[in-house]
Parts: sequence; structure tokens; C-alpha cells
Amino acid sequence: MELIARIDRHFAASLETKQRTLEAMGLRIAQAAGHLAEKLRDGHKILVCGNGGSAADAQHFASELVNRFEVERPGLAAIALTTDSSALTSIANDEAFEQVFARQVRALGRPDDVLLAISTSGNSPNVVAAAEAARQLGMSVVALTGRDGGLMARQLIGDDIELRAASTATARIQETHILIIHCLCDGVDWLLFGKEHS
Repeated sequence: MELIARIDRHFAASLETKQRTLEAMGLRIAQAAGHLAEKLRDGHKILVCGNGGSAADAQHFASELVNRFEVERPGLAAIALTTDSSALTSIANDEAFEQVFARQVRALGRPDDVLLAISTSGNSPNVVAAAEAARQLGMSVVALTGRDGGLMARQLIGDDIELRAASTATARIQETHILIIHCLCDGVDWLLFGKEHS
């Protein structure tokens, strides 16, 4: 019975976090989906990065675009910077772990591409470095954060958009990031391929 109560608290906290995030970030999520759709429509690509659970989220997002989310449609240009173990380990070995994403951004990114940068704290040094590299190339940044947004929130400029989960708990932030990612995928599909695919 005590375990059931703990499970109930997890569900309740997750629902509360998602509701508070919707109230605070709903418009920004729509803006971010529009921004991503516009860049993809114009032939640009999305690079995605994060650590740990956020690395899995980066791969999840990229796969939903390259393959499909909920409707059949052409693949969309997205690359998770978390998947190439040779690139990751060689950069970490030869330079520093802080540069594992930034180096790839500088190699693969082009002006008007987008970096989807995922960090539950907003302070992951390698994600912050990737965002800085993206800006230097003329890319925009969509930052998925939590807590107070961290360094990433304070460094946003221009067309950058922060989508902050309304929690300080890593698990709640990650659960909300997944929902935001699904909203972005759905929004991109709806904007690019129309209501007939809804």
C-alpha cells in the first residue's frame, strides 16, 4: 500500500508539472514548432544534443523527424549528435568532453539550421558550448531546460526560444521534455503537411 502511495505521488507530480508548463510555455511551444517547421521548409536541418536521459530524448526527437511521428510523410532533416561513439570519444579524448557537441555543430551546422539543445538544468557545459557554437555559425537555438533555465536561458538571443519545464526535479523535467518533444513533432507535421494528416 505504501508503494502504491509513492506511485500515486509520482503521477500527481508529473501531471502538475505538465499542467504548469503548459500554462507558462504553451505559446512558446507553438512558436518553437513554427520556427522548426519554417527552417525545415526552407531546406535547413535540426541538430539535437543532450546528456544521459536528454541524449535519449535527442535521439527520440531526431528519429521522429527522420522517420515519422504519427502520420506518413517524407523524412525531415534532423541529426542527433549523441549517436556517433567514434566522434564522441575522439573529441573527448583529443579536446575535452565539453566540446563533444560543439565540434560536431561546427562541422555539420550551417547558417539558419537549428540546434535543439536539451539540458534539465540548463547548465550542462557541453550543451552550453554547443549552443555557443551554433550562434557563431548563424544558427538559432531551441533550448529545452528546467529549474531556472541555467546558463542556456541567460545566453539566448535573437530567434532563440527557451522551453522550460516547470519543475526542479530531474524526473519531472524529463517527463515534460518528452511531452514537449511530441508537441513539437506534431506541430511540425501539422504545419508542413496539413490538417488532412492529423
